[in-house]
Amino acid sequence: MSRSWYILSVFTGYEGKIEKTIRLLLDKKELDSNVIYDVIVPEEEVLDVGKDGGVKIDKKTGKQKTRKVKFLPGYVMLEMDLPELTWKNTCAGLYAIQGVTGFVGNTNRNNRPKPISSDEAKNLLQKCGRIKGEKTVRINFTFNVGDSIKITEGPFASFPGVIKEIFADKEKLSVEVQIFGRSTPVEVTFSQVEKAN
Repeated sequence: MSRSWYILSVFTGYEGKIEKTIRLLLDKKELDSNVIYDVIVPEEEVLDVGKDGGVKIDKKTGKQKTRKVKFLPGYVMLEMDLPELTWKNTCAGLYAIQGVTGFVGNTNRNNRPKPISSDEAKNLLQKCGRIKGEKTVRINFTFNVGDSIKITEGPFASFPGVIKEIFADKEKLSVEVQIFGRSTPVEVTFSQVEKAN
């Protein structure tokens, strides 16, 4: 067998506690470190946006404020090399941890858990920032269609406008601005606008 990533289903809100418990059991040799190599709570960076719609800035560093947010609440990722014969011992040790409910895709604890595909693992690890890839920081926004905004960056900086459409998956807005007395639709990113007062 070779190393693969597995998804452990846990009680929501207990992800961090279960990660620490698994690491502690590995240190105490109660779980085999030759079987379990890594444990991760899947988190991503989120850019904080203030009530005014503008990006929050850290006063100490002067950089945009970000925070870690779980993007798969109720799940923990495990990198394991699950042995063919003694896999039940490892799984029993994990099932004994309070808050662990099982493995994703495995409805019967008597069956050997199945790993996620390497593509799924790569995507999750990139989103966590564990492996190199296109680093994305999701923006936590509170925009609504019809909101009045002011563009703060780009070629239309300082133009006021009204939100006409929100593309949350692309983190962009379609904004109508007045240019030379005409209403003109402009596409901007969330970080390029702030709510008007």
